[in-house]
Amino acid sequence: MDTMRERFTTVVSRLLDEDPRVAVVLAEIGADGFTGAARRHPDRVVNVGIREQLLVGTGAGLALTGLRPVLHTFASFLVERPFEQVKLDLGHQDAGAVLVSAAASFDWPAGGYTHMAPGDVALLDTLDGWTVQVPGHPDEAETLLRHAVAAGDDKVYVRLSLQANRDALPVDGERFRTVREGGSGVVLAVGPMLDHVLAATEGLDMTVLYATTVRPFDAAALRRATRTAGTDVVLVEPYLAGTSTAAANDALADVPHRVLGLGVGRRELRRYGTIEEHVTAHGLDARSLRERIGAFLTP
Repeated sequence: MDTMRERFTTVVSRLLDEDPRVAVVLAEIGADGFTGAARRHPDRVVNVGIREQLLVGTGAGLALTGLRPVLHTFASFLVERPFEQVKLDLGHQDAGAVLVSAAASFDWPAGGYTHMAPGDVALLDTLDGWTVQVPGHPDEAETLLRHAVAAGDDKVYVRLSLQANRDALPVDGERFRTVREGGSGVVLAVGPMLDHVLAATEGLDMTVLYATTVRPFDAAALRRATRTAGTDVVLVEPYLAGTSTAAANDALADVPHRVLGLGVGRRELRRYGTIEEHVTAHGLDARSLRERIGAFLTP
């Protein structure tokens, strides 16, 4: 199976061929994947070099000319380093773009903390009008990428990861999907966390929702689930723990409820290790999740 990032390169290269409005802006990272597309469309594949602020500024400029720019680099260089440009060049100017990241929260541990971005979605939450997509499988990534590019002049962030679920599920770019129904609580699994959550809740009487679009937050789906499963809610996100707890609380503001936010911890892990070791260290493996969910639900 190819990775989400490999699928991204294939899909967006095709979109460059199919749609004269699509442009790609790179900051050196990922440029090799677009070598062929750059030969075919030298005016719409732009590599600005290792200048991430310029990456966003260039994308905004292209958007203002009527193009649909797709901006790509590692998450820490796409959202965090050029955040002022994301806020002003895109947000303040109301310029639409598709930001597609790689490396997720800790997909390249050997790169160190400079190449990790567990706070990216939380940071975008400080801005208005962003759609945030978190696919859990390359097939889902393709669907969401096509949705994002076709989304007029919307501002969309697509968060790709090396972590992936075994199987893809149908996604529509909008709603949460019910994967399992139960009567003693709701667990919302985001993107590549689904397989871990399903293993962790095996045999438990819980409803499992699956989210690949986390902003806007599908409050209606969460409310429906809690009507039959109760209002104990656990969020399992592959980025900073608690990122969506405010959204869940807002969705259930008129009913008594409890929310537990699980995700990447704030404490920095200063050893490289492997992806799997980082997952375990943050308590996101199936065994740890079962313990933490069980402790939350136990009276």
